[in-house]
Amino acid sequence: MSEEKHIAPQDKEFDRRAFFVKLGLGSLSIAAAGTAAFAYQFLSPNVLFEPSPIVNAGKPENYAVDSVTLDVNSGIYLIHAQEGFFALSAICTHLGCMTAWKPELGIIACPCHGSKFKRDGEKIEGPAPKPLPWLQTSISDEGDLMVDRSVTIRPMQFVRV
Repeated sequence: MSEEKHIAPQDKEFDRRAFFVKLGLGSLSIAAAGTAAFAYQFLSPNVLFEPSPIVNAGKPENYAVDSVTLDVNSGIYLIHAQEGFFALSAICTHLGCMTAWKPELGIIACPCHGSKFKRDGEKIEGPAPKPLPWLQTSISDEGDLMVDRSVTIRPMQFVRV
């Protein structure tokens, strides 16, 4: 009799055990990648950029006497009174809305809830609990007006040029 070679079936059949091993290893690798991504995000510093509280308002010659100038980007009013320069916060003390200068009425008004302030920041009417704060104003070595938004001062402290 001739020797018959018994041909074993090759591994082309569906093997349940190998499938579940691959499925389990794939799931573990996805979970490990997610954990690594979360750990990286958790451990990396969350730094928020805040602009400098000191604002360069330019040369004093650029402001006419009795003028009120709103700088929307920095949220300040720069006022050139007869006595000198001073700066007010343009943020309403009620809920933090940006106020607006009304030259026809000579007042600063909050469009959100109707608070009204005099040109010196004193409250006239409305729900605002306090007047607008005065901000520290100074002259730099180059002769520019500098306003420090982080420092409030007592009212009626003018910078004379």
